Amino acid sequence: MFARVQKFVALDWQRKKLLVQAWFLLGYLKLLLRRKPFKKLVAGLEMHREPVGQPPLDPESQEIARSVGWAVRVAANQTPWVSTCLVQVLAAQKMLENRGVAGVFYVGAASVREQTSSKFQAHAWLTCNDEVITGEAGHQEYTVVSAFSWQ
Repeated sequence: MFARVQKFVALDWQRKKLLVQAWFLLGYLKLLLRRKPFKKLVAGLEMHREPVGQPPLDPESQEIARSVGWAVRVAANQTPWVSTCLVQVLAAQKMLENRGVAGVFYVGAASVREQTSSKFQAHAWLTCNDEVITGEAGHQEYTVVSAFSWQ
């Protein structure tokens, strides 16, 4: 615990601010997902049924996207609740939208065969300028069901 505090104290104020914002946003969105349908949470976003091309970002916007992704991933590992890939994607999306950085997040599904049955698994990941910002682990194994973009 003390080592975590030392690492946090050693960060510059911008990274501290990003981490704190991400941590609280993860909790807020976790609660919202329990109270509101997913459809309402993404109501302001443009929905697509397949992967979409993204406009190129300037280097400053791409660096903002990477910093937000870092903050969300680190904060998600420090929450006392489970911060699923969907919660992480929604938090990163809100943080990026507030900073004027465009992107796309995907929701994908995969079929997993077990001995007696098949199950579906879902995953969410977010990209900016075709670079995965959150949800990178294993995203290639999922077929895109929906994509949501913002400008």
